Amino acid sequence: MRHLLFALLLAVATPIWAGEPRELTWSELIPKDAPPQAPQQAPMHDLSQLADALAAESGPAAEQSEPDAPVVKDLDNQQIKLPGYIVPLDVTEEGRVTEFLFVPYFGACIHVPPPPSNQIVHVTSELGVQMDALYQPFWIEGPLKVEATDSEMGSAGYKMTAEKIYAYEM
Repeated sequence: MRHLLFALLLAVATPIWAGEPRELTWSELIPKDAPPQAPQQAPMHDLSQLADALAAESGPAAEQSEPDAPVVKDLDNQQIKLPGYIVPLDVTEEGRVTEFLFVPYFGACIHVPPPPSNQIVHVTSELGVQMDALYQPFWIEGPLKVEATDSEMGSAGYKMTAEKIYAYEM
């Protein structure tokens, strides 16, 4: 009887365990055998530089150096969780960003050259994120697709329909 109860408990709990997203770092989106990439912009943590960054948004977009960078094909359709920053592509009349590029550092694709395509995730979200909250990092969760997309801000090697978007807190 005890074995039956344990088997039943395991059968009920397994879907819960299986549903946890895999937490990724940006380096895990680059294949291990990929050639070295050019150094990227460091994350901006000094908000006193924010005015300069915002002023640069009105200038022409910087050219992406690696729009066809290799991707990790084994990540296709995996449920993942990734921290990063939002670069808006589409904003609703209510001021919510529902389509965006997700990148590893603030200001990518705007005032510095976009990162390689394997360091950009093209994201859509039904609810979106309020436009005035974009200067902080976020977590996104959902199924990751290995699929190239292009936008005026740069090429992305991955795509996601975000199931969850929430503020990054350490």
